[in-house]
Amino acid sequence: MSHIDVTVAAVIERDQRFLLVEEYAAGKRVFNQPAGHLEPGESLRQAVIREAREETGLIFVPSAVVGIYLWQTEDGERSFLCVAFTGSIEPGGPTCPLDEGIIATHWLDRAQVEQRKDTLRSPMVLRCIDDHRAGIRYPLNCLTDLTRSSLPRFDSSRSRRTG
Repeated sequence: MSHIDVTVAAVIERDQRFLLVEEYAAGKRVFNQPAGHLEPGESLRQAVIREAREETGLIFVPSAVVGIYLWQTEDGERSFLCVAFTGSIEPGGPTCPLDEGIIATHWLDRAQVEQRKDTLRSPMVLRCIDDHRAGIRYPLNCLTDLTRSSLPRFDSSRSRRTG
């Protein structure tokens, strides 16, 4: 069975251009949405805000979910479950230095992204843009974060809920 990585991505559009990061990943120069892995104790929404800031220096404000995507590498060794958000960025310039490995940020239209198809980090990049352009939006409340404090206690020795 392959390992599943939970990731988030920010699909940010301005004037029919999409914000992408150019970065080094696995020794290759690739293009991707501001994206990354969910960290322990973090909600999906918190993760996409953090990743967008770390990779672009900008403050991302999620407004909707574009989609939830499962992608498996060709060798079948890894699977990625990605929640893609859309939203806006707050006015102003970068608020912090960019993560190590980030080369630059770019605002590219759909055709320019397509031209870089061979250097996209995954097929999810173009699919997220296309779904965004198609108007696919799910409300943020379609995601539920179940934390220990929000769940009833469960007594596994008695196989029933308590509290």
